[in-house]
Amino acid sequence: MTIQDLWYTKDPKAKLLYPLSGLFGLITKARKFLYQKKILKSYRSSKPVVVVGNISVGGNGKTPIVIYLIEELTKLGYKVGVVSRGYGGKASYYPFKLDQESLPGECGDEPYMIYKRCKCPVVVDPNRENALRLMEKLDVDLIISDDGLQRYSMERDYEIVVVDGQRRFGNGVLLPAGPLREPIERLKSVDAIINNGGKPLKGEYAMILKPREVVKVSDFQSPYDEENKNVTALAGIGNPQRFFNTLTNQGFNIVETHPCSDHANYDQTSILAAVKDVSIPIVMTEKDAVKCQSFACKNWYFLPVDAIIAPEFLQHLIAKLDLKVKS
Repeated sequence: MTIQDLWYTKDPKAKLLYPLSGLFGLITKARKFLYQKKILKSYRSSKPVVVVGNISVGGNGKTPIVIYLIEELTKLGYKVGVVSRGYGGKASYYPFKLDQESLPGECGDEPYMIYKRCKCPVVVDPNRENALRLMEKLDVDLIISDDGLQRYSMERDYEIVVVDGQRRFGNGVLLPAGPLREPIERLKSVDAIINNGGKPLKGEYAMILKPREVVKVSDFQSPYDEENKNVTALAGIGNPQRFFNTLTNQGFNIVETHPCSDHANYDQTSILAAVKDVSIPIVMTEKDAVKCQSFACKNWYFLPVDAIIAPEFLQHLIAKLDLKVKS
C-alpha cells in the first residue's frame, strides 16, 4: 500500500498521521499569517502575475492550463512569460532562462514542455521572486507562475486552483495524513477553480483534456504508423490512470501499463528492461516524451493533449485583469 492509497481510499490507518497533519496545519497557517501582516516580506512584480496551482499534492493538470493561457492571451496580443520552480531540474546557475540548447535535466520536464510547445520566455528558479525579477527585464506583458499557490512571498493578481475532478481531495486531510497542502477553505479566496475531468460543482469551471494525434517521440511530428493499436502505456504523472483511460478511449488496446512517479527520470536501458515485449509500441505522455526524445526508439510515441475550458473562465480572467485586445 502506498501513501496515496491512504489518502484516496480513506483507509483508517491515515489517522495515525493526524498529529503530524495538525502540526503541518499550524505551520502553514502561521506562515500565511506572517505574510498577510507584512511581518515577512513579499515581492510585488511590475507585471501582472497569474498563479496556476492547487491545494493538493500531485498532478491535477496545471501544465495544460498554463499552455492554454499562453495560447489564448497571445491571441489577444499579449506577450506572456512563465516562471517555475523547475522541479526535477538542476541548472548550473539561477535564475535560468530556457533557450534552444536547454535540456529537461537543467530546467525540469514541465518548464521544458511549455517552452517546447509555446516558444515563449520561460525562467526557472527555486526562488520564484528571482525568476520574476529576470522575467521583468524581458519583453513580456504578463507572467504566469506554473505552481506556486502556497508561495506567499510572491504576490499575485489572479489565482487559479486546478482540481482533479475524479479524485477531488481524497480524505480531505492535510499532509501527511491526506493529500492537502492547504485546507479546502482556501478555495473561498481564489479567483477561479477549474475542474479537470469531472462534473464541476457550483462555482467551478469545467475542463477536459482533448487528445491530439499520437506522434513519434523521436521527431515530435511523425504520426502513429504501426500495424495495429496494441501498445504499452507509460506515464510519469500525478494520476497515470487518467492517461491510460484516455488512450483506451482513443481506441488503443493497452497490453501493459507502467505507472511511474510524477517527474520520473528515464533512460533507454531502464525502459526497455521494464517492458515485457520491446516490439510492442510504447505510448507515453508529452511530459515523459520531452525527457526521452534524445534516446527514443522508432516505435515510441506520445499523446499530446489540449485543455478545453469553459469560455466563462477566460472571460472572468480578462475582466479581472482588465485586459484589452492588443492585436
